[in-house]
Amino acid sequence: MSNEGKLVKVHYKGTLDDGEVFDSSYDHNEPIEFTCMAGQMIKGFDEAVRDMQVGEKKTIHLEPEQAYGERNEELVQTIPLDRIPNSADLPESGTIYFQGPDGMPIPAEIVGKEDGNVTFDMNHPMAGKPLNFELELVEAADPESA
Repeated sequence: MSNEGKLVKVHYKGTLDDGEVFDSSYDHNEPIEFTCMAGQMIKGFDEAVRDMQVGEKKTIHLEPEQAYGERNEELVQTIPLDRIPNSADLPESGTIYFQGPDGMPIPAEIVGKEDGNVTFDMNHPMAGKPLNFELELVEAADPESA
């Protein structure tokens, strides 16, 4: 039976191919909750949960196109500091947020600051990386009964 459209709760542990854990719901003691196949999760994660049974555990491997996509070098941009308001307050590194055209925040990592310029990388930190997940479906409920 498909979980598509159902409100699901999933415990997960996400690792890179070298075994490094990048996120885990177990660390938060709370499964992630989302509507299955509603576009709230990365494609491969959603698709893996769609046909799971409550209580089922599985391990999946996702290539970048099933996760956060490939890196896009056009999303790495260098901007003169004099074109950025309050540029003196910019840190040397870290993540800042731009306001997108729809008002939503767009994260940008500062990857360089030199010669009167700052370079931002607006790729998702997991872009271009294959990801592995250990999944456990904890709950699946029809939206009206949730």
